[in-house]
Amino acid sequence: MKKLLTVIGLILLVVVIGGMIFINHFKTRAIPDYNKDIKLSGLISDVTVFRDSFAIPHIYAENEHDLYVAVGYAMAQDRLWQMDLLRRVTQGRLSEILGKDLVDADMLFRSLRFTEKSRKVFGAADANLRSCVESFADGVNQYIRQAGKNLPPEFGILGYKPEPWLPEHSLNLVGYMAWDLSTGWPNEVFLDQMRQKLGPYLSRYMMPDMDSVHKTSIYPDFKLDKGAADILTKLSKTASIVDELGLDVFRGSNNWAVSGKKSVTGKPLLANDMHLGFNIPGIWYQMHQVIPGKLNVTGVVLPGQPIVIAGHNDSIAWGFTNMMTDDADFYQETINPQNPDQYLLNGAWKDLIRVPEKILIKGGDSLIKFNLFTHRGPIISEQKKVNDKVLSMRWLGNEDSDEIRSVYLLNRASNWTDFRNALSTFRSVNQNAVYADVNGNIGLQATIGIPIREGDRTLVYSGDTDRYDWKGLVPFDELPFTFNPECGYVASANCKTVPADYPYYISDWYILPYRMDRIIEMLKEKEKLSSEDFQRMQGDQKSKMAEKFTRYFLSHLVVAKSGLSGSEKEVFELMGKWDYTLLKERPEALIFEKWYYLTGLNLVKDQMDSLLLTKFVGDKTFFENFLENMLIAPSDNWADDINTKNVTETFGDMIGLSFQQTVRELSSEFGGEPVGWKWGDSHTFTLAHPLSKVKILDRIFHLNRGPYPVGGSSHTVGPYTNPFNKNSAVYHGASERHIFDTGNWDSSLTVIPTGESGIPASKHYCDQTESYVTNKYHSDFVTRAKVEGAALYRMKFTR
Repeated sequence: MKKLLTVIGLILLVVVIGGMIFINHFKTRAIPDYNKDIKLSGLISDVTVFRDSFAIPHIYAENEHDLYVAVGYAMAQDRLWQMDLLRRVTQGRLSEILGKDLVDADMLFRSLRFTEKSRKVFGAADANLRSCVESFADGVNQYIRQAGKNLPPEFGILGYKPEPWLPEHSLNLVGYMAWDLSTGWPNEVFLDQMRQKLGPYLSRYMMPDMDSVHKTSIYPDFKLDKGAADILTKLSKTASIVDELGLDVFRGSNNWAVSGKKSVTGKPLLANDMHLGFNIPGIWYQMHQVIPGKLNVTGVVLPGQPIVIAGHNDSIAWGFTNMMTDDADFYQETINPQNPDQYLLNGAWKDLIRVPEKILIKGGDSLIKFNLFTHRGPIISEQKKVNDKVLSMRWLGNEDSDEIRSVYLLNRASNWTDFRNALSTFRSVNQNAVYADVNGNIGLQATIGIPIREGDRTLVYSGDTDRYDWKGLVPFDELPFTFNPECGYVASANCKTVPADYPYYISDWYILPYRMDRIIEMLKEKEKLSSEDFQRMQGDQKSKMAEKFTRYFLSHLVVAKSGLSGSEKEVFELMGKWDYTLLKERPEALIFEKWYYLTGLNLVKDQMDSLLLTKFVGDKTFFENFLENMLIAPSDNWADDINTKNVTETFGDMIGLSFQQTVRELSSEFGGEPVGWKWGDSHTFTLAHPLSKVKILDRIFHLNRGPYPVGGSSHTVGPYTNPFNKNSAVYHGASERHIFDTGNWDSSLTVIPTGESGIPASKHYCDQTESYVTNKYHSDFVTRAKVEGAALYRMKFTR
């Protein structure tokens, strides 16, 4: 028996050791040797790649063909699975690897026709641009062939291999940047539900600006029926899959630039930080691309396409913020009761375009579904009966534009004229593009496709007439811009872009201007600003919103101060001395965020059902608009609790009740004296991998990183956005930070929240995270001597 147990023990030991060896090989097999020279077919000359201590590639080639072959190979070494995931989104092929729950998402993304537009754009592209994209695809495919079975672990976990990369896949990803449906219409669905539940007076408090609510509409008797609202709600949930997979690109953002007269260097400085969800791999890939004498560009690249999206070359620097455009309209269509493949238009039945879609599902199953299209765009509702009303969508991403041309030319632009020429075709990705150049100029240009549309804004137009079809887009020369303003600075932060007299409708759903106000305040603090000042600004956690609301809230507690308990008095004193900086080590931010949340919740919870309340609490847009409007025009109709009899509560009463509730809940959660509470104990973020929801995978492969305690909030320039719930887990923030010095490009700085590598076992998977959370940067060298001096890895692609 002893011998038998010994043998069994040895066998188990061998199995365990063998399993550990296998898992380690599985985890590490795709980690590249950055010092190993690699032979590539089709090169004209050798290509040299230096990587610094963060493995950021600096690629030196003699011509564009060789450069982009090398770019494709190097990027695939680090981010192949992420690249494949992104292209599957644009192709509507997630079900093949993730299962049947993604079928609706696949149908939605196929209806957006990314590939159809990409093929059209690619077919009309300049020969040099076509060659660039083709060379990139060649580099990716050479990596796939050479890697063989040594692929990133996600391919093995999900049980599939990457298909060859095509040029259209890269164009799909550039077009994918336009996917920003969540800007306006989901908000309007909720607002319509609010109107039907609460009436026009109470619901108008949810709007960004009550005075902007239109008094009349195209169809004054039109109400969005429940079926249509459900359709749009379902569409919103389906579209949110990109957020869950960590694939959103442009959402919130900050950018600004100062001219030489406001810079200590005498030359412009430019800062940019684009905001999105915290996930791994990060959405940006840092890269430096060089063809001596022809191209020297550095910045961030969207994995799967070869061109720097935001960065600088030898002459100019540029960056982006979301313009928050309302870029989709919906039409309620009448279907022919005698023929479900026809819809009514101008008194006649028109044929729907019917496109069969074969959806492959993980496990080997498949199904055939159909996407239907009107002349405006896809039908985004399923027809359950032939006489159903259905909704079609016109989306800006399907309009004529050429973003790949734009970024290609931006990489090569020399001045403001070149910059604007490049952006003239950047119509589907609605951004504020900030600019600075070596000649001392600064500017800001709206890169936006503004639909020209008749009628008042409404959620759903009638599709029975073409009267409300888009009549084209506003010409580029009529888009907002500023160049070398007298004040010496430009800035944007997702707030309202144009004055009220601008003749075209852009959006109702801008972000409140607190970040913008704080940026302007800091830009005016000093006569001249330095790179160090810009670093401080990007990490700034002082809130103009907290200042405004804390002062207002405290003013309603002064009268009742004598009736406060010991802990309540201590909290009152803390908040009265606060400088409105949301530090992770201090209690004030924790108190403010809880007090702010409970005030809004207590004002509305008696008048909303559970579904409306969940949406209201879960969407900061409505929550913040509501409290903003309550400060402007306090409403006893909202403040009065309808569940209490013979008592009429005021806004001040609800502020006081919420204050007491705040102290009780925080005392229960954190205990001790209020001065010892810490915002960072509640306010943390975790970098999450798309596959980490399967806990055993996270434990084996260490997919996630964190949590990291942080300060700030959504309304601070250094943004860390958290939901309104008990656990203030941060889910959104700056996806990159750049500071560009046009007087000395080698003094430019950058950092991302993650790292260059998308391979969890790589030491470069999240090697910039600690710097990021402590608001530190690393150099972004572009001169050859500096690059070589900082190189940790050196390799060549040879012929």
